[in-house]
Amino acid sequence: MRAARARRGDPSPAISTDPQGPEGQGVRPGMRTDLLLLAIAIAGVSLSAPLIAATAAPALAIAFWRNAMAVGALTPFALFRHRAELFGMGRRALLLAVAAGALLAVHFAVWLPSLHMTSVASSTALVTTTPIWTTLLLRLRGHRPPALVWAGTALAFLGVVILTGVDLSLSPRALAGDALALAGGMAAAGYVLLGAEVRRTVGTLAYTYVCYATTTVLLLVTCLVSGSALGGYSGGTWLKLAVLTVCAQLLGHSLINRVVKGLGPSVTSTAILLETPGAALIAAVWLGQTPSAAAYPALAVIMAGLALVIMADRTRKPPVETGV
Repeated sequence: MRAARARRGDPSPAISTDPQGPEGQGVRPGMRTDLLLLAIAIAGVSLSAPLIAATAAPALAIAFWRNAMAVGALTPFALFRHRAELFGMGRRALLLAVAAGALLAVHFAVWLPSLHMTSVASSTALVTTTPIWTTLLLRLRGHRPPALVWAGTALAFLGVVILTGVDLSLSPRALAGDALALAGGMAAAGYVLLGAEVRRTVGTLAYTYVCYATTTVLLLVTCLVSGSALGGYSGGTWLKLAVLTVCAQLLGHSLINRVVKGLGPSVTSTAILLETPGAALIAAVWLGQTPSAAAYPALAVIMAGLALVIMADRTRKPPVETGV
């Protein structure tokens, strides 16, 4: 197995997918490292909303540039250090990576505009339904999530509702924005699941490069069709786009792509809920937007829900199979 992984160019160690380890007891090797990397990823994506709010550029253009800049940064590594792995991807893995990139493009394309159509609270609550759709999709594919996964997912989402509140409006524009945010959450669930499947046989960089490249092309077409300005920004705006790329894209989404193989889609997608209180706390420090009194108990509730999902993953003996 190690020789096969070396031929694929996967730098990560060969470890068991059994969360209990080979003996069926204890923490799976590498799980602590994956959880640490996941925490860094959540910190990175938590910077996304505050940075977008402070960036004077169209939402779709922001989504395009964060992916395009990430592709530019990854290109030297992909073409020189991981060239064999990149061009050695099987047809199935390549198609799934392209499909994941398409779903990521849909996620950005529908969620960011929804922030201008409905309340930020409603958009945030609906787009973070990702773990619910992830669990349902796993169930439809034949995987039976333990009761702790359902309970943890529901509890974590309750924490988001506590923080954001439920502010659904009956105006046509607001309802359309709510629908777009909900679609963004569904697209993100598919993105996580497809990424978990591809990462079973493909290294992080090769998968991430194909995924981001696909997202970039599709968002470029969307920007051209919608007439979103792709240039003419100030130096400060370009700097914020660069910071957004490094923090939210390269450290955020890329590390999520890295850990989804070991932690599985349920734990990874549930942890993404921490982006909401994380963004609120960052906005308080950076933008002076003081979070509500519910921010801290909401964070505790989300952490409790995530702990239940992780406990379910550690006590489950069969490895997660996405069956895509």
